[in-house]
Amino acid sequence: MLVDSHCHLGDQAFAADRAEVVARAWAGGVGHLIVIGESQAATALGLELAAGEPRISTTAGVHPHDARAWTDDTARWLSGVLSDPRIVACGEIGLDYHYDHSPRPIQRTVFERQLELARDAGKPAVIHAREADADIAAILRAQPAVPVVLHSYSSGLELFRVGMALGHYVSFSGMVTFRGWELDEAVREAPLDRLLVETDAPYLAPVPFRGKRNEPAWVGRVAERVAEVRGIPIEELIAATGANARRLFGPRVGAA
Repeated sequence: MLVDSHCHLGDQAFAADRAEVVARAWAGGVGHLIVIGESQAATALGLELAAGEPRISTTAGVHPHDARAWTDDTARWLSGVLSDPRIVACGEIGLDYHYDHSPRPIQRTVFERQLELARDAGKPAVIHAREADADIAAILRAQPAVPVVLHSYSSGLELFRVGMALGHYVSFSGMVTFRGWELDEAVREAPLDRLLVETDAPYLAPVPFRGKRNEPAWVGRVAERVAEVRGIPIEELIAATGANARRLFGPRVGAA
């Protein structure tokens, strides 16, 4: 089953035609969508989508850009909502030292707290890592009980190898099709049973759609490129990544 393991259907880019975007995903052979709830508003929309469609699951968390807004009330909200069976992971959470929209110490504290809540809820976590490899690695080492996926991976090989050594998952996006992509080594090195594919829609549209609004229907382009790099049939790659998504996110993925 082809799974888009990370898409932002709650983004304003889809406000005018969200239903049509989802319909194109099903028509394009996608079997399940993981809608990312990187804020309370995005989580609420994801829950609405998942309520009417068993082929959609969602997540809940606070993006590192918004870590400065974290409060005790936020923690209570996240702790409660993670118990919802439609929510299959905590995320997207992590560290972003490129934009630094929130102070780095606050980002680290909020990241650690959300991993604790994921652990308490028995849910995996979806990790955003940008120019923060050393701190991400240290925090993941300190929370080995929480399974995570390093999403839309484009960081260095060192963090990748730390994640793999800890038994975590890695997901690749449309960036694998870009001319400047330099991480084929990670694509080949990732254990087949811990590999995922995603769009990160509406961002990072794969070639030949680069520059356009990305959408889940194009996750197959990512799968094709990953299979090519690994030298395996596309059918094998799709079967493996679908099974991996179900193992990581739970039985809701593929239940339909």
